[in-house]
Amino acid sequence: MWPQSAAIKKLDFSNFISQTLGISSGQVAATLKLMDEGATIPFISRYRKEATGSLDEVQVAAIFNEAARLQEVKKRKEVILKSIEEQGALTEELRARIAECYVLATLEDIYLPYKPKRRTRATIAREKGLEPLAEELARQTYVEAAKLAQKYATGKVASVDEALEGARDIIAEWVNENETARRQVRNLFEREATISATVARGKEKEAEGAKYRDYFAFSEPLHKCPSHRLLALRRGEAEGFLRVSIAPQQEKSLGILEKLFVKNDSESAMQVKAAITDSYKRLLSPSIETEVAAQSKGKADGEAIRVFADNLRQLLLSPPLGQKNVLAIDPGFRTGCKVVCLDAQGNLRHNATIYPHAASRSERVMAAKKMEAMVEAYKVDAIAIGNGTAGRETEDFVKELRLSRKVQVFVVSEDGASIYSASPVAREEFPEYDVTVRGAASIGRRLMDPLAELVKIDPKSIGVGQYQHDVNQQQLKRSLDQTVESCVNLVGVNLNTASKHLLAYVSGLGAQLAENVVSWRREHGAFASRKQLREVPRLGVKAFEQCAGFLRISNPQNPLDNSAVHPENYHVVEQMAKDVGCSVGDLLQDERLRKQLNPQKYVSEKVGLPTLLDIMKELAKPGLDPREHVRIFEFAQHVHAIEDLQEGMILPGIVTNITAFGAFVDVGIKQDGLVHISQLADAFVNNPNDIVKLHQHVQVRVVSVDADRKRIQLSMKGVQQ
Repeated sequence: MWPQSAAIKKLDFSNFISQTLGISSGQVAATLKLMDEGATIPFISRYRKEATGSLDEVQVAAIFNEAARLQEVKKRKEVILKSIEEQGALTEELRARIAECYVLATLEDIYLPYKPKRRTRATIAREKGLEPLAEELARQTYVEAAKLAQKYATGKVASVDEALEGARDIIAEWVNENETARRQVRNLFEREATISATVARGKEKEAEGAKYRDYFAFSEPLHKCPSHRLLALRRGEAEGFLRVSIAPQQEKSLGILEKLFVKNDSESAMQVKAAITDSYKRLLSPSIETEVAAQSKGKADGEAIRVFADNLRQLLLSPPLGQKNVLAIDPGFRTGCKVVCLDAQGNLRHNATIYPHAASRSERVMAAKKMEAMVEAYKVDAIAIGNGTAGRETEDFVKELRLSRKVQVFVVSEDGASIYSASPVAREEFPEYDVTVRGAASIGRRLMDPLAELVKIDPKSIGVGQYQHDVNQQQLKRSLDQTVESCVNLVGVNLNTASKHLLAYVSGLGAQLAENVVSWRREHGAFASRKQLREVPRLGVKAFEQCAGFLRISNPQNPLDNSAVHPENYHVVEQMAKDVGCSVGDLLQDERLRKQLNPQKYVSEKVGLPTLLDIMKELAKPGLDPREHVRIFEFAQHVHAIEDLQEGMILPGIVTNITAFGAFVDVGIKQDGLVHISQLADAFVNNPNDIVKLHQHVQVRVVSVDADRKRIQLSMKGVQQ
């Protein structure tokens, strides 16, 4: 009825992503082309810098994710076009507008007038023949609205009032479906909406709802509501304790609509004004509120997922102990401590149960003797102790042992160990052992190589981040999978020792090819060179291209097979060695020889300077593990329970989780303390990850202790780190 908004400026796929992400359209187009050819994010960012203009992994991932979102929009377009075409209402102009639209909200606005509806009040009014009356009222040229409606008060329409009411219902629907109206009201919601919460009726005194008490009478501008608070509100709403609403001032919204649709102060205009109020309250406001609620939830999800992914990355890249003989303990009081001995390759050599915390002194003495004997028999280099129940007590017990060997003692996070121990992966690895032995083995292996062990566990079960069950699960899975893939390929994987679970995350492989690689290795023995990968069933040219650079072979025939230099560029290194009169091995070992090389000399159509500079860095430190070295940590000896804490204490701690509002720190008791974002540093902190990292060793001051609620407030301000 009223004029709609102008068509969106035509954009192609690359240009739209370019404008969205602030990356040149040429770089985006090149990345999308590589993606369509089957290239992965790690491969593109590491080995195709010339094509993408040296985009880093974060930028390439952003292009991948935006392309995935646009694919969903594309699918929705196809559904919409089919629906409108079946109605016989699809014009070339409308087809073009839909084709040119990449914003889902705008796309739905275009579709709304054509969207199949249930039988509405407007539908009923049209069936009574009242649409012509609505059109005349909308023109606002008649002074006497009642007189105009009189001629429609016949047959199915019993009165003038009924005629006017039906006409208003039709006008209300027009207002709701008008693109300009929806866009302007949507903009007002985004700028000025307030998110409010009240306690649900009858839920005030329920114990389970106590955690939401701060939101029983809550109101805040939506754009100022941080992600963790919004997700908490939505969780409270989902659990039935809160009633949450989002809306700007109604008067402002009505003012926008009246400016669009009310032309004068005639009686007809007053009917339009009444229809606008009804439309806003009954149709437009609930619709936009739902949309803005979903949008704000999406932003909150994105922030929570980003924090989760950052934490996961730090956890996966935790320092490894390396190939050492490890004795691992899953602590317990009543059921005893499960002990396993692992060799340097992580194979389980022995397991036992000891009772170091038993009431009987003889049991405690026996536990000590067993431990001392196992350390000697299996040449143990390090002891890994789970940080769960009885962890501190078991650590104290171990440190009092009289060991014949110098052994390092580490406390290891148990998060996810129980999930792993009951999983099909664990049953496959340790079919003859129960869950307690598998859990202890996992604790020991994650000390040796956190990355190799943690890839076997669903990232959501590892215990980092917040609200992982409340966010978009598909988006969360995609982000976490990309994070695991990134970490695995950053570190590189030993082709001859990696499990199929670790290999599955190598660029270009996946679960089935990883299984094939392990089967080939089992049948033929260790890989002698990367070239032999081509003998693995179904591992074709493309898969080899994607995976080869990220796989390592220890002590290979060709030293480049234990580096990040891709086989497609071996000829470049061989030419370099030839030019300085040495072997490739000599070139890797002798810095003086490398200094004779000028990378510019080897630039060609296929190999550019960015790749050559990467090659030179790799020749200097081939196969270098980017992770730091593991460090021993000790809690304060006099602190074992929350009752031992006193305000003002300075204590050592380990960062166990990082959220948008601060960091949780383990100071050696059953409950982690919170360092609020405002207490992380003396200066303003925007992002906690800028200050602390997961598993970082920190010094904290105890600010307050609430033993009843098990809440500990800590601070790092003014504490020397």
